[in-house]
Amino acid sequence: MNLTRIKQEWFSNIRSDMLSGLVVALALIPEAIAFSIIAGVDPKVGLYASFCIAVVIAFTGGRPGMISAATAAMALLMITLVKEHGLEYLLAATILTGILQIIAGYLQVGRYMRFISNSVMTGFVNALAIMIFLAQLPELTGVTWHVYAMTALGLAIIYLFPYLTRSIPSPLVTIVVLTLLAWLLNLDIRTVSDMGELPDTLPVFLWPDIPLNLETLWIILPYALALTVVGLLESMMTQNIVDDLTDTRTDKNRECKGQGISNIVAGSFGGMAGCAMIGQSVINIKSGGRGRLSTFMAGIYLLIMVVFLSPILGIIPMAALVAVMIMVSIGTFSWTSIKNMKRHPLSTNIVMITTVAVTVFTHNLALGVLSGVLLAALFFANKVSQFMFVGADTDTRPDEHTLHRTYRVYGQVFFASTEKFMQAFNFREDLDKVTIDLSRAHFWDISSVAALDRVVINFRREGVEVEIIGMNEATATIVDRHAAHDKADAADRLMGH
Repeated sequence: MNLTRIKQEWFSNIRSDMLSGLVVALALIPEAIAFSIIAGVDPKVGLYASFCIAVVIAFTGGRPGMISAATAAMALLMITLVKEHGLEYLLAATILTGILQIIAGYLQVGRYMRFISNSVMTGFVNALAIMIFLAQLPELTGVTWHVYAMTALGLAIIYLFPYLTRSIPSPLVTIVVLTLLAWLLNLDIRTVSDMGELPDTLPVFLWPDIPLNLETLWIILPYALALTVVGLLESMMTQNIVDDLTDTRTDKNRECKGQGISNIVAGSFGGMAGCAMIGQSVINIKSGGRGRLSTFMAGIYLLIMVVFLSPILGIIPMAALVAVMIMVSIGTFSWTSIKNMKRHPLSTNIVMITTVAVTVFTHNLALGVLSGVLLAALFFANKVSQFMFVGADTDTRPDEHTLHRTYRVYGQVFFASTEKFMQAFNFREDLDKVTIDLSRAHFWDISSVAALDRVVINFRREGVEVEIIGMNEATATIVDRHAAHDKADAADRLMGH
């Protein structure tokens, strides 16, 4: 990396990066504590992880300004491992997750992001926005009116303060104002200190105290694989969103490696596995953060606050952080996707809604995205198959005294269009010869070759001579390799004998 690029990524936006990093750090604290509770570990495990991951990813990640730390999606995958085997095995699984993510980076898995359609991406964004909002409801349930008033005031400051000045991030102003107000009025409302005990020491190197054998590997490997997939999926999709917000393009494969290195460090210092966080990343971007310095400072601020300023930090009202996260939820949700449902194809809407529904109800990002991708693929295959058709014409050749029909195939022939392909041929006609012209067609898979086999063999059973012409190079290759109609035992091969 040359000096110009280092300067651009680290020092081109110092003031905004420093301030936005502070806002992000404040928002990370209750999240990290909450995710630790979800995973069944002490709050310091999530806080140490968030510090380690944020600091390391600032140097190693592929997306400047994106925030990575402990996340809910990853915490949900750890529950059973912690319950059955304890924290030490979780730390080992975190380190193994990092190793697998580095391998994934070298295998360039980032290129497979192109298979995720825009409708799946929109569903992912909307699902995360809904989940961020739902995660705030426990803080707004069964509370006094003071909490609702503080939250409403916080939202008012967030959206109105920018009209006065944008030099200070409005979420930071919200946190400071509501904290002072709650302290001066001595309001009896929930604060950060109520979320759990904050650590009072710096993280230290802590190699997992577990047996180093195959039995241990088989215990942690399934969890590490799940954490690897979910972590990389959420990170790369968040990277796409931040790229769009900043109108830039960044290196996904470097991000995979960076996530891996940060998880290895986190696991070695008593932290749980993490990944990119869309909520905090959006807070960072909306607060003016653009460079690696914002991510680095978020981690540094987090450590300073939880270790050295915990008494001050503990009095921040949760209502202030709820207001910030509601702002993130509103800003994250793609409101245009609702309006566009009227003009988008039904299949696009179904993919988007399915991605949202599966993600929200299972709280599993991987399942939601996988459902969307599979549906999108099915709809695409069906659409492409509709453009395949077969035309035919008949002529009698006086010199040969034969009745001859030419079938001309157009479009893509694959598993979804093979039935339509076969239905286009009439095997009961009294013909002497059939020519199948494939010059405007492309055969893609074994199913399409098998369909061609059936057509040729069915004609031959009726005593019709068959000629195939016009195959392009790719079609000829797959037909020559897998077709049965040109083999001596064609009929038996076709029947699977």
